[in-house]
Amino acid sequence: MTAVASAGESRAERSFLEVWIITIGHALTHWYPATFYVLLPLIGVEMGLSNTEIGLIMTAQYAAGAISNLPGGIIVDSVGRKGLLLALSLFWIGVPYFLMGFSQAYWMLVLCSALIGVGNNLWHPTAIPWLGRRFPERKGLVMAYHGMGGNVGDALAPLAAGALIAWLALTWRDVVILNILPGVVMAVAILWYLGKLTAEPKKNAPASADGKQLTSGEVMRALPQLFKNKVLMFLCVSSAFRSMTQNGIMVFLPLYLAKDLGYSIWWVGVAMFVLQAAGFIAAPVAGHMSDKMGRRNVIMSAMIMTGVVLFAMVFAGKSPIFVAFVAVLGFFLFAIRPVLQAWLLDATPRNLGGTAIGAMFGIQAVGSLIGPLVCGLIADKYGLLSAFWFLAVTIIIANLLVFFMPQTPQEAAKAG
Repeated sequence: MTAVASAGESRAERSFLEVWIITIGHALTHWYPATFYVLLPLIGVEMGLSNTEIGLIMTAQYAAGAISNLPGGIIVDSVGRKGLLLALSLFWIGVPYFLMGFSQAYWMLVLCSALIGVGNNLWHPTAIPWLGRRFPERKGLVMAYHGMGGNVGDALAPLAAGALIAWLALTWRDVVILNILPGVVMAVAILWYLGKLTAEPKKNAPASADGKQLTSGEVMRALPQLFKNKVLMFLCVSSAFRSMTQNGIMVFLPLYLAKDLGYSIWWVGVAMFVLQAAGFIAAPVAGHMSDKMGRRNVIMSAMIMTGVVLFAMVFAGKSPIFVAFVAVLGFFLFAIRPVLQAWLLDATPRNLGGTAIGAMFGIQAVGSLIGPLVCGLIADKYGLLSAFWFLAVTIIIANLLVFFMPQTPQEAAKAG
């Protein structure tokens, strides 16, 4: 009996270590773009870019993601080497940023940004379903830990970039070149550790109908039925509008702080750190509450508060209160992300988790590519602050979609 218990404890301990390794890797996938957001004002000045051109750089990334996310999810569901896929994704994200440091042409920045969008689509369809399968009763909490990794990367990267520029007098090109080092180290660590655990013999794979490893042909044949899932489609579209809000904020909040409020790059980095630190606190709270109270209640509450805070920021304008609202915004905006992912896994067969997550990130990438571009057009015509009006409307639409979404089987069972 003791031996059995010990074996169970060992498996639980090993699984939790995997969670932290994946979480650290996730932090680095966010580290790169978070650094880039802070550097965008400097890039814009050096290259003489308009707000629309700056927004188009990020739009290219999300457009590539929108096209390649679903194929990436299909690859994930039909390939057993999850450690290899995670390492490849991390490496693929870092290298284009490295190449940007040598670019003198605007088109090269746009091309590298698109390549990042392709590489990034392998991470989430691999990591999220895997964690959901390891912790089926605590999906919300585990998704929150994974999301916290993203928040850590998003929070620390702006501080690091601001410090390197302000204190060491590095250029933005120096920063993106140095950034390649942590990603390469982590990619090797993931390949070494997780590669041993994921390259398991097929005889150890789950034998249940919804858990067995599928071939690419089986995944393709399952796609029509998957896209008939109304819960999945409502969640994907709602996530697209939420992502439109988030990425519009990530691109244009630094621009507003630097251009309209006159903040130095260091203080812009501090403000972005505060935004993400608040999200770091919110993620485990929201994830745990969604496991206990239901996904719908948590998401609707967080989305309503996000809209309220955005409207408050617009009315605050150039006053110091605007910056104070940044932390409140981060708390509610980033609380939503892991709960949406857990909710999607609730409504999806286990062996199609990668494809479902790929579909979600592909559709939300459409929102992500629209957000920065529309915000840039609005900012060029009416001023940077006007872009936040548009973002407030997008989060309201996301909330309405959640409100009208059909019940999942889990919700129906609890209601019965």
